[in-house]
Amino acid sequence: MYYNENTVIFLDGKFIKENETSNSLYSQTLHYGYGAFEGIRSYETINGCRLFKPDEHYQRLKKSCELVGIPFNYSVDQLTTLTYELLEMNGLTNAYIRPLVFCDPNMSLTKPNNVSLMICAWEWGAYLGDKQLRLSLSSFCRPHPRSMKIEAKICGHYINSILATTEAKEKGFDEALLLDSDGFLAEGPGANLFFEKNGKLFTPQTGNILPGITRSTVLELAREKGIDVEIGHFTLTDLTNADHAFYCGTAAEIVGIESLDEFVFPTSWENSLAKQLSAMYSALVYEKIPLETSKC
Repeated sequence: MYYNENTVIFLDGKFIKENETSNSLYSQTLHYGYGAFEGIRSYETINGCRLFKPDEHYQRLKKSCELVGIPFNYSVDQLTTLTYELLEMNGLTNAYIRPLVFCDPNMSLTKPNNVSLMICAWEWGAYLGDKQLRLSLSSFCRPHPRSMKIEAKICGHYINSILATTEAKEKGFDEALLLDSDGFLAEGPGANLFFEKNGKLFTPQTGNILPGITRSTVLELAREKGIDVEIGHFTLTDLTNADHAFYCGTAAEIVGIESLDEFVFPTSWENSLAKQLSAMYSALVYEKIPLETSKC
């Protein structure tokens, strides 16, 4: 699904066939989840192929590493150039890109001296599909912000997400919704939450959630359209009194939520702010002015 015998990846300074790579089984990332990653999309726009917000994604990758003490010295410009080269080598335009910073062999619980960088890419549709989601409230909560750097996109954090999604799917739902450690609305396992009521948008504040780049884009689009947005602490009751809700993220893009357990949102996707914002988002990612590096 993600690669074949012709797939090229970037690994530690060179482009190489995926099936010709090897890595130590003593990597600190493999044993302890101590690594950082990003998810980026490229789109075949009317102006050519381009990455969507590469500066923001790669700045966040560098910040994630900094927050948890992982040394990482690539510049944003270097990373962006390498990504366009990788897409061109693999003949990809509409693609999902996964940069991963992983640590050298180290069995101790100390920060690494050296790391590796891998960048790979593959064709991937919207992660959560294009139908309205049936959510289940998870029995798991998001980690307490004093337990780790919540704003860092770190490999080990996603064990929490895997547990929540697996639980929801085993119960027959499409995806989970997680609360934070204080019982307030947080986010999905891999996407941020918005809900709407009487023409106004609401979204949980940062501090207990990953501050998503798509979330920031939705906030920008809402301001452009003149939609009021309230950011704060919200309860499950706030959500079940809402007209509609949606998830957003790089992998998921913007996807509507049909229900949460037995509660069904009364406003349809067709009549929601979510649909309007989704159309604006699509126009943004496919029709933006071309970048100088827009070639893949």
